Amino acid sequence: MAKGVNKVFLLGNVGKDPEIRATAGGMNVASFSLATAERAKGADGQWTDKTEWHNIVCFQRTAEVVRDYVKKGTQVLIEGKIQTRSWDDKTSGEKKYKTEILCNELTLLGGGAGRGGEGGSSYSGGSSYSKPAATNYDQRTPASQPDYADQGITDDDIPF
Repeated sequence: MAKGVNKVFLLGNVGKDPEIRATAGGMNVASFSLATAERAKGADGQWTDKTEWHNIVCFQRTAEVVRDYVKKGTQVLIEGKIQTRSWDDKTSGEKKYKTEILCNELTLLGGGAGRGGEGGSSYSGGSSYSKPAATNYDQRTPASQPDYADQGITDDDIPF
């Protein structure tokens, strides 16, 4: 059987403040809703917006970043995969389903609450990230830029 691809990219705004919790094993988990919008011209010639809501789940270091920097209205770019969970409802015995996007990478965009508007910062959900002290990470401080001096490129080479 051929290998399939399950990859999702979503660019949207957070619908409400994220919910943060920890598993029994101590792993941080962040959940939030993300709104994406499409604009289409209807048969009457009028433009209409259609909003789609997505359930996002982040783990480990990415969940910590969500906890510290993501609020209602924050614009983010999510890379992840779709997963549908099912369970039996305890009260009705009915089978329930929930489709979620498991976040592999999160990029903070725009100038959401408490953010400056400069650039974006990207975080992967892998366990290779260690938790820095809160004072070591300041979203308002721009990342250092490479200076390319070792490649012989100077300001005179820039055409503008």
